[in-house]
Formats: sequence, structure tokens, C-alpha cells
Amino acid sequence: MRILGIDYGDSRVGIAVSDSLGITAQGLETISHNGNDKILLKRLDEILEKYPVDTIVVGMPYNMDGTKTVRADVTEKFIHKLKCKYNKIKIETIDERLTTVAAHKTMNFLDINKTKKRGIVDTISAVYILEMYMNKLK
Repeated sequence: MRILGIDYGDSRVGIAVSDSLGITAQGLETISHNGNDKILLKRLDEILEKYPVDTIVVGMPYNMDGTKTVRADVTEKFIHKLKCKYNKIKIETIDERLTTVAAHKTMNFLDINKTKKRGIVDTISAVYILEMYMNKLK
């Protein structure tokens, strides 16, 4: 079974999925939801139909000192929605500190232009979240 990685944000959510062996992570897409979780959950239904998963891992935003950010409360409410809707799928969290920074470094290294960055930074962050989780399992 696969693992789905989620970088949850106020208006955009990055999605990544592992291969069926749990070895590699691929970025799927960035979902624009503008704060409407119904839009997001509807798209997740479609993704989960195409990519059956047994685990969803969501990046949890913490401050550099390890304390919860304001976003962490919003993320926890979203995770509660996931647990209610997908009660047969294991829902995990992982510390997402610096994943966005790493995503921006990757895009700068690849010389991706500024207008394209906004559309893919969340997807790349989701890949890093998923890779951290898969490495933790090893």
C-alpha cells in the first residue's frame, strides 16, 4: 500500500504519494482550496480512489524552538476531519519545520522562475514531508 503526504496550508495544499513499495515519494499536485476544506476533501476522495493508501502523513507546523504555531491548531482541526472521513486509514503527523525552506532551495537550484514557484512549492514540501516519514519508518 501507498502513503500519502500532505503539506496543509491556508489556501493551498501540497500532495505527494509513495510508490507501492514505500521506497520513493512523488509530488502529485497542489490543491487550491482557499480555506474551504470541502473542496480539499472532495479532491482527496478522487486522489485516494486512484492511489489507495493505508497511511496519510500530514506535516505539523512547529516553531524552531519546538512549540506549536498558530497554524498547528488549524492543522489539528483538519487532521480531525481526516480521521472522521477516512477512519480506515492511519493518519500520522510529522514535524515539517524547514520543509518549505528546503523546497525553495530546491527550486532555486533548479532555476525555476518565480511565477511557477508558487504553484509547486507546496507539492515539493509534501514530498519532503513524505520522505521524512518514510525515512523514520526505516
